[in-house]
Amino acid sequence: MRGAESGDLVCHRVDWMTPDIAKIVAAHRQGVIAPTDTIRQCYERIRSIDDPGIFISLRDEAAVFAETQSLSVGRTRGPLFGVPVAVKDNIDVAGLPTTAACPAFAYSATHDAIAVAKLRAAGAIVIGKTNLDQFATGLVGTRTPYPVPRNPLRSDLIPGGSSSGSAVAVARGIVPIALGTDTAGSGRVPAMFNNVVGLKPSPGMVSARGVVPACRSLDCVTIFALTLEDAWIALTVVAGYDDADPYSRAVPIGTIRSEAKAAKLGVPRKRQREFFGDARAAADYDQALARLNRLGCTIAEIDMTPFYDTARLLYEGPWLAERYIAARRVIENDPAALHPITRQIIAKGAALTATEAFEAFYRLEELRKIAANTFADVDGLALPTAPTVYTCEQVLADPINLNSRLGTYTNFVNLLGLCGVALPAALHADGTPFGITLLAPAGADAVVASIAQRFQADSGLVPGAFGRAKTGGLDN
Repeated sequence: MRGAESGDLVCHRVDWMTPDIAKIVAAHRQGVIAPTDTIRQCYERIRSIDDPGIFISLRDEAAVFAETQSLSVGRTRGPLFGVPVAVKDNIDVAGLPTTAACPAFAYSATHDAIAVAKLRAAGAIVIGKTNLDQFATGLVGTRTPYPVPRNPLRSDLIPGGSSSGSAVAVARGIVPIALGTDTAGSGRVPAMFNNVVGLKPSPGMVSARGVVPACRSLDCVTIFALTLEDAWIALTVVAGYDDADPYSRAVPIGTIRSEAKAAKLGVPRKRQREFFGDARAAADYDQALARLNRLGCTIAEIDMTPFYDTARLLYEGPWLAERYIAARRVIENDPAALHPITRQIIAKGAALTATEAFEAFYRLEELRKIAANTFADVDGLALPTAPTVYTCEQVLADPINLNSRLGTYTNFVNLLGLCGVALPAALHADGTPFGITLLAPAGADAVVASIAQRFQADSGLVPGAFGRAKTGGLDN
């Protein structure tokens, strides 16, 4: 084994700056670097970054070292052997509090969520719980009683939510993978704003047992990573049917194919593309579509009306009642403990009637039929992940309307049972990012991942904040 200084240097400059979980695991198995050295780097990086908004709770460093050392004793060295991970703080980690970014709601988790237990069984090391929009309600990352995580690309921009801390932890190079959740886009919008990959599996593919629900019937556990390959490795670990989760589904993962067949991808008609005045984002989207076309994908304009109509149901329909159920204990007993915007949104769920609920259910089934007809003509969709990005100041001035705009291309996805991958597509010299999301019907995870892998490799973008750290910014 190399000396500690040499090992730290190699891991930091090679494995972290050009992340590759397979190489990290290989280095651990071969003794090139000890897993404890990798974990030490995580904590050193946390201290050097000094952003109190990323983590709500961190595990004791000595306890984590002890767990890491035990990996080599009497255990199979799994596919994530010694890989550090972070977990969104609405997902249970045994021995740590689960807060959902609401201290009044907090409880001490006695068991790992199923996804966390699978990561640990594969050799991963959980280092802490990350910040989020309270009760996973928001796409901005600012609806938290804790400090807002700083966007590592440009500090005045929002980090995106609700999985803000998880996305920032990956973009900063603290961990190569982190768990988030996604109901309205929480595993995809932060990926764009932090220049990382956000993999949202088919609903039910990953068990949500041990996750504080936002909308229990829609929630998905998601994965943030710097590369599609790393996200896919993590998915193969956490996926699988869970008989104890009523919303779990036996969805085959499939296999990524580097030479995948040409795909036909639907895109909004030009008059239906909404960027809210962000001309640069519109141009970035056109360039991303041109790249997909160059990679062999056929681009076809489709009518997005049924998708936009579905999106409106999420915050105007009975699914708000699910959010109320999740936060009921706090909102009924200590409403002041809720973030004021979160309280304003969730409180509406108590007023919904059964009649309104069934009307919405009927409408959703109609829209699902229309969407299914669309997917009879295309293999998937290629959409902007978000139409634009806002500063923290802008969001604080208009928190609800701007948040709603950010969900233009995301709010319908789980209602329609789609899978997707959010990918970096451009990072400008001023730190403004842009990303696209590839979507497809449930079970086509490997199809969109195969396209995503080729797109990311072709883009040449340095993921996360590393490109800006090296060059001061990238234009694409």
